Amino acid sequence: MSDYILEMNNIVKEFSGVRALSNVNLKIERGEIHALCGENGAGKSTLMNVLSGLYPYGSYEGDIIYEGEVCKFKDLRDSEEKGIVIIHQELALSPYLSIKENIFLGNEQAKHGVIDWELTEKKTENLLKTVGLKINPNILVSQIGVGQQQLVEIAKAFSKSVRLLILDEPTAALNEEESANLLGLIKEFKNQGITSIIISHKLNEIVSVADRITILRDGETIETLENSMISEERIIKGMVGRDLTNRYPERHPNIGEVFFEVKDWTVHHPIDSSRVINKDINFHIRKGEIVGIAGLMGAGRTEFAMSVFGHSYGSNISGQVIKDGQEISVKDVPAAVKNGLAYVSEDRKALGLNLLMDIRENTTIASLGKISHGGVIDKEKEIVDAEEYRKRMHTKASSIFQKVSSLSGGNQQKVVLSKWLMTEPDILFLDEPTRGIDVGAKYEIYTIIEEMAAAGKGICIISSELPEILGMCDRIYTMNEGRMTGEVMRVDANQEMLMNLMTLEESVV
Repeated sequence: MSDYILEMNNIVKEFSGVRALSNVNLKIERGEIHALCGENGAGKSTLMNVLSGLYPYGSYEGDIIYEGEVCKFKDLRDSEEKGIVIIHQELALSPYLSIKENIFLGNEQAKHGVIDWELTEKKTENLLKTVGLKINPNILVSQIGVGQQQLVEIAKAFSKSVRLLILDEPTAALNEEESANLLGLIKEFKNQGITSIIISHKLNEIVSVADRITILRDGETIETLENSMISEERIIKGMVGRDLTNRYPERHPNIGEVFFEVKDWTVHHPIDSSRVINKDINFHIRKGEIVGIAGLMGAGRTEFAMSVFGHSYGSNISGQVIKDGQEISVKDVPAAVKNGLAYVSEDRKALGLNLLMDIRENTTIASLGKISHGGVIDKEKEIVDAEEYRKRMHTKASSIFQKVSSLSGGNQQKVVLSKWLMTEPDILFLDEPTRGIDVGAKYEIYTIIEEMAAAGKGICIISSELPEILGMCDRIYTMNEGRMTGEVMRVDANQEMLMNLMTLEESVV
């Protein structure tokens, strides 16, 4: 007989009359690694929010049985006291506090009411080692990248007495090496008796680490598969209700001449101007071309794209940006947008969306000139245009008046893409464009990218997923330590070659 640490029976959850979960059932065996899969909006995160008490008892129907006891959690603290800890897809760190302060926020290491900072720092160092992060515990969270912030969030969870660990897209912000390290840690925690539930759209990771997998579709439980039955193809069929044989759209590029160049581009750190973040970078895109930038975390990929897009990052920036043979100004974001540039950030929550606004407002906010007359917004046109992009991107929502904060991560990303596509850019930088997005939605976004390239636009994809780079890009740059270390055509590239170029210390381009 199975030893279940958790049973969730007939869970029903509604939002404003819309049913997000419909009689969902989930059983987790003690000490297993259990994966939860489904398309964006399938109900995965909602189900875990019910379990963790974020949606308190009384706001849903059904029973939560944990360690043989019916639980009625009122909030996160209730579930954490039972040893249930959730790490959300959207990070919940304070950018104005240090790493050590964030890790022990609400769980301060105090003696006689006074925080013991020496003990706090020592424990933080040990926790950071546990997650493979070599960094000063006193650094502010605002000064580290998204991937490092994810590891801090995980270290924070490990600071508590965890018996059931829930990870919502834990590797979404990590590169392959860091992802492998984290998955190895989760396996080690299994050996220590810790049970894990993982929500992930990276199906190769699910296949490699999960003991069992439960698939949700449209708020309903479809099936639970044992390890011997798990394959990427089987998971996809359960998620989308059909076979998805091709992960990337078939590409027949019609590539023209070079029409966008960045020459001798050097960027210094925004706070410590003595630190060089990007050095002597040369980069170009041809009309109709999809270019990739591959590199390990800290290579300077995001910093390069942001600095080109209106000097959004860095100080003492030097070099030239040339479009159609003429040098253009990118001194600020309005100038960059005016000259046909757009940038989709890797951090949609902080830099891509206004979470207080609805889909309509977020979609049109970068293109107000197109929907205004005499400085007054044409509300009717705004609604029509926003709805057009919602349909085009297949954004799952009750209407364009739904707050983006209530959308799943993947649907939030679609709104960000809609916002920048509405500006009709000539050059589009896409920084981790499919992070946290399910395989079906990824294909839809890839199709949009392909359509833009076919229309003669220049696309640059920055991605930590090498299969994505190889599957979508015509030509690939590699970066390491702020320099371009290689340039290779897709037909000549493979993952091993790219990894070698991504770790070169000297530039070869």
